[in-house]
Amino acid sequence: MPAAVLATVLLLMLAACARLQDAPMPPVNTATPIPPLPASPTSTPALSPELTPTTGAKPTTPAPPTATPVAPATATTIPTPTPTPAPSPTAAPQPPKLALTPVISGLQQPLFLTHAGDGSGDVYVVERRGKIKVVKKGTTRTEPFLDISPLLRTTGSEQGLLGLAFHPGFQGNGYLFVNYTDLRGNTVVARYTAPGNRATADPSSARTILTIDQPFPNHNGGMLAFGPDGMLWIGVGDGGSGGDPRGNGQNLGQLLGKLLRIDVDRGDLYTIPPDNPFAGQANVRGEIWAYGLRNPWRFSFDRLTGDLYIGDVGQNAWEEVDFAAAGSKGGLNFGWNRMEGTHCYSPAANCDRTGLVLPIVEYANNGEGCSVTGGYVYRGKAIPSAAGTYFFTDFCSGTLWAASRDDTGTWRRSVAVAGKGAGHSSLGEDAAGELYVTNLNEGTVYRLAAQ
Repeated sequence: MPAAVLATVLLLMLAACARLQDAPMPPVNTATPIPPLPASPTSTPALSPELTPTTGAKPTTPAPPTATPVAPATATTIPTPTPTPAPSPTAAPQPPKLALTPVISGLQQPLFLTHAGDGSGDVYVVERRGKIKVVKKGTTRTEPFLDISPLLRTTGSEQGLLGLAFHPGFQGNGYLFVNYTDLRGNTVVARYTAPGNRATADPSSARTILTIDQPFPNHNGGMLAFGPDGMLWIGVGDGGSGGDPRGNGQNLGQLLGKLLRIDVDRGDLYTIPPDNPFAGQANVRGEIWAYGLRNPWRFSFDRLTGDLYIGDVGQNAWEEVDFAAAGSKGGLNFGWNRMEGTHCYSPAANCDRTGLVLPIVEYANNGEGCSVTGGYVYRGKAIPSAAGTYFFTDFCSGTLWAASRDDTGTWRRSVAVAGKGAGHSSLGEDAAGELYVTNLNEGTVYRLAAQ
């Protein structure tokens, strides 16, 4: 080959190699991403002025009567639970195709739905301003089951009549328990009695069981539920403002920022169950079963297994669902305000995670929502494919999520029903195990149904 031709060929080959060196490599996937969930509206939902969150302190008021004091002891022993693993970042299996079907309307700011376990099939809807309505076969009775409106402060968005639980022996004793903020803004747990045929509760039958001073108008918690053990469980927020400025979540001498467990069938008002984790210890409130909570707005027990699920509203970045297996002895520390979800909060880095129980589910306040609403494990019969699935929602986005464990024991979540806006205040369960969603803004109750 002539020298000139050979030189030309060599130059062409060198140029081709140079182009190959400069060409970009395709991206390499190093992890399986979570499929994007529907984004919540970018603007703040339009709520009534009374539903605008407040963070200012209330005027000083006289301290109300406090709970039964704990007998002194010599030392405080904090059980050390086994930390749970952080939520897996992998995608969840798709749940069955579901929908939320409106079944009750015309309510005034409904916050919760439950049943009395009396075989009637009726459901009871809690309205924030102080009324409890009875719904029989889809028709809301005009006369309220109970009206305690004159007792409430409702000026804060997180104040009002917040919780309702019927005594397991309601058919025999007519007892029901409510959780509300009184005219001073403090938390009150009170017992009422429905006499005779149990058609209505007697407003004059009130007996205050427990009063908790609330330093700020937000983070009141409000959930009440009787557990499989027959004890009354009470969710209490950290006292409000922002960031838990008084450190209540980690203070075992305060009831704020805790999950409480009391026995309302013994003693004058109640007694502390002797198997509570801190019962009888000095300088600790024996009512406490778990701590390190910010605002456990809604919690529930799986009616089949007895497992406990807690939806704990986050600060600014992360929402979480906490879990305790049936048979747990309590004393669990869910981390607030040391952590928000699985992330350090105070301090913002290198926080001590020793002994903390991490959430089974968390999601970011970056479009998925801003205020978790804990739900229930589905145990109804209308949707067999949903059996054993935990459903929960978010007040801001309205997304209904499904969460369950896969074959490896890892928790997964996925969208069950896409959100259409703000207002989902609670999930509720009827006597048959069917699930409902109350919408505060619409005055509507939806039932979970197959599509």
